[in-house]
Amino acid sequence: MFSFFKKKPPAPDLPPPPPSAAPAPVAAVPAAIVQAAAAPDLPAPAAPAVAPSRRYGTTSTFVAPAPLPAFGSELIPETAERLGNDADSKSSWMARLKAGLSKTSNNLSLLFVGARIDEDLYEELEAALLMSDAGMDATDFLLTELRRKVKEDKLLDAAAVKAALKVLMTDMLRPLVKPLELGRHEPLVMMIAGVNGAGKTTTIGKLAKHMQKYEQSVLLAAGDTFRAAAREQLMVWGQRNNVTVIAQESGDPAAVAFDAVQSGKARKMDVVMVDTAGRLPTQLHLMEELKKIKRVIGKGMDGAPHEVLLVIDGNTGQNALAQVKAFDDALQLTGLVITKLDGTAKGGVLAAIARTRPIPVYFIGVGEKIEDLQPFSADEFVEALLG
Repeated sequence: MFSFFKKKPPAPDLPPPPPSAAPAPVAAVPAAIVQAAAAPDLPAPAAPAVAPSRRYGTTSTFVAPAPLPAFGSELIPETAERLGNDADSKSSWMARLKAGLSKTSNNLSLLFVGARIDEDLYEELEAALLMSDAGMDATDFLLTELRRKVKEDKLLDAAAVKAALKVLMTDMLRPLVKPLELGRHEPLVMMIAGVNGAGKTTTIGKLAKHMQKYEQSVLLAAGDTFRAAAREQLMVWGQRNNVTVIAQESGDPAAVAFDAVQSGKARKMDVVMVDTAGRLPTQLHLMEELKKIKRVIGKGMDGAPHEVLLVIDGNTGQNALAQVKAFDDALQLTGLVITKLDGTAKGGVLAAIARTRPIPVYFIGVGEKIEDLQPFSADEFVEALLG
């Protein structure tokens, strides 16, 4: 799932300051909050601690893990069943992946059942690829290469042609395969973007849970200050995962991101993930706000953000490709997370991305449970698609 640049020992708890100590600098985090994050059994502080940002003159609240509030089940109706058991085997994941991609798969794999190798098959395959939103470029490439392969290898039956298509499609998607490397920086700062409804905040919660299983300490920043529900939703995920969340009631999301990076450095966290407000790439003034957040993160830590991820709803098809282009032009994306592939017949959009803007796909999602978000594998994806 992840690759590690290096291993490092867990960071020691920061000692509480003496009573006569001077006010902590902006990067410091109150000891009570650090202890609450490191030891879940300790009670949460009576009042949230606040660290002023000297650069922006704002305040971010450091929300330590605490028992779920009453509104948690109303904001995101998660249950223990939906959070799932991450001990599922590879075969179980493949079964869920095949089920999730079945709407796309049915339009492709059924073409080869008892089919004759003639022009009609190629025309039907072309239509199926276009309907799956593979795009004209990827479709033309696959059909041209498939015709050449059939002619050179003298393929005479549908099963052999289908196998050749699987090889071609796997080779096309392989440039999208890349593990998310952990441990390269202290902390690894990740900026997460995406349009409203793509599953961005939920994806952050799932990624935090996955990273914890690799002994990574995680800090979350609720940078979506435009939508109160987004901030509260991220706080619920933080409470579920026993992860501290840095948030503001309102204000400059760049200030929240800056405070999060400073806190992550002071506490020697492994990963800092910054949520951002969902927006359409056509909203140019909002895209400028994203650029500002990225610049401010860089001022908080040289070279940050180290990962800029775009979360895409798989149901959007070719519109997803437009999102990738727009966000990449604005932010220079380092990776993609594609969600909700289980509800769409447009899974071919990965082929369009591979041909047009081959940005690594770190994870794909085919359901609501945590284990339904898994690293992207070209071989597994094509196997689930064509069987």
